[in-house]
Amino acid sequence: MSDSVDRQMFTVRLELPDRPGELRRALEPIAEHGGNLRSVFHERGNLTPRGHIPVEVDLAATPEQLEAIVTALRDADVTVVRAGSQYYTEEVTAILFGQGIDGDISETLTSIEQSTDATVRDVTLAAPEGAGGLSSARVHLATENEETAETLATLQEIAEKRGLSVVEPLTTGESA
Repeated sequence: MSDSVDRQMFTVRLELPDRPGELRRALEPIAEHGGNLRSVFHERGNLTPRGHIPVEVDLAATPEQLEAIVTALRDADVTVVRAGSQYYTEEVTAILFGQGIDGDISETLTSIEQSTDATVRDVTLAAPEGAGGLSSARVHLATENEETAETLATLQEIAEKRGLSVVEPLTTGESA
């Protein structure tokens, strides 16, 4: 089998100090050990309880490469919170909107990831009225197919607690 056939998708969750060059330093072992970087979610505005920045890295690698990458990261004193297979079979996008969403978007995203098995893939924020005004956030989530309905229900609960509204995606077969 070729190397590309043996590769699997893995997610590595890291905590990085907020200093110049830390993200680059954390990504170097992936390249050095043959991992193929797929995405990096680096939420600079959100801090972990230890005061570090959470970073989620999706990569393609063999299990042996992943083990070498994790070992190299730890040897370089990079905090590895979790590393392993992450198979997301469904991606959904929802719109959150309301007063001042721009002011607590980090907390909202953290709540989503802590309350569901989903991961936030991308966020686009729009605040046409300026800070504190009516604003919206397009949130792109990746989740297991069987967990999509539960993820959206949890998203609705989080939004309701924060005084926000949600526009959910249409599911296959629905019409407007």
